Amino acid sequence: MSPRRRTPTLVLHVKRRCLVCDAETDVTEPSETDQIGPLCEQCHAPTERVAVLSRRVVSEPLNPHAAALGRLGGLKGGPARAAALTARRRREIAQAAARARWKK
Repeated sequence: MSPRRRTPTLVLHVKRRCLVCDAETDVTEPSETDQIGPLCEQCHAPTERVAVLSRRVVSEPLNPHAAALGRLGGLKGGPARAAALTARRRREIAQAAARARWKK
């Protein structure tokens, strides 16, 4: 099982102008938001992106409950695997690991 990778999200700080009432606001939004996007706060008409003021990359925070469960499984899994292996198989794994380290 391969670990899931978290992809960072690009967030834009933009200036938007209403297409009807010409009200302007500064908004923070994901980069995937359309050029003609969210509704105006005043008249509820569509707004257009006028300028991109800044860009930044944001990564999602880890879920603490999932992290705790993963750690718990790791704490149990290693000793359980070692107890289930035969001495011969442990030796084979150790030799393969040593070969891999010295190969670099």
